[in-house]
Amino acid sequence: MISIQTDDFDLAVEYRHLRELAGDTGAIVTFTGLVREFHEPEDPAARPVTALQLEHYPGMTEKSLQSIVDEANSRWRLSGVRVIHRVGAMQPGDQIVMVGTASAHRQDAFESAEYIMDFLKSRAPFWKKQLTDAGSDWIESRDADNVATTRWQNSSKN
Repeated sequence: MISIQTDDFDLAVEYRHLRELAGDTGAIVTFTGLVREFHEPEDPAARPVTALQLEHYPGMTEKSLQSIVDEANSRWRLSGVRVIHRVGAMQPGDQIVMVGTASAHRQDAFESAEYIMDFLKSRAPFWKKQLTDAGSDWIESRDADNVATTRWQNSSKN
């Protein structure tokens, strides 16, 4: 199940729902992404982020996320998937994304969650604007995110 929402989510509630959906499963992996105080923490000149504004194109974004989940389901034997991505205004420390996968075996759950997150970061149509005390700017996709998806494209599973 995929949700794009402005409201925060309760990880414990989402875990319980995924566990119910997955039934008799052997592994559940969850990843929760948070809004960072610094977009590029390794940059000594980086200014603290005061807010992050996420925008999306309704319909297109859900379709893109569903395609990513469908591909994960074709590569790994999954008994359940849950993806939540928030949009709107958020503050540093806020939850922004949750990916949960369930499978009979932990490797499938770990790999599929990482796969979904890697493609979500690089291919899903979200636009992020960070606000600092110096103004605002749009955040571009990071090279590391593109390298991660290339790794998956060059590997085969199942």
